[in-house]
Amino acid sequence: MSEIAKSERQITLIYNSDSVRAKKVLALAKANELPIREIDLQSDGLTREQFAEIATSLDMPIETLVNQDHPYFQERFGHVELSDMDWLTLIEHNPQIFKQPIAMRGEKAILIETPTDILQL
Repeated sequence: MSEIAKSERQITLIYNSDSVRAKKVLALAKANELPIREIDLQSDGLTREQFAEIATSLDMPIETLVNQDHPYFQERFGHVELSDMDWLTLIEHNPQIFKQPIAMRGEKAILIETPTDILQL
């Protein structure tokens, strides 16, 4: 997988299947019969380039897409200053620290804070 496919006809949902929020988003999307393409970070590995593409679509610095409050991050990395490439490598090898779920439709992307955010797309 090199580039994340963008379509106006479906919503690409990038999530971690261990996330309670992601489970609620999926349930809401299915209840509303939204056309969803799922990318589960637990089973579908993304590359640094794809994580960079997501950050660009969200118009957010890659560093802000790392959940630095996540227990795994705190335990292993604490407070670190990294380059964008280092952040991308860190996320690629530790996708559980990536803030999610993220929904993309066409050129629009959103970081979902509450399950109903997916209805914006």
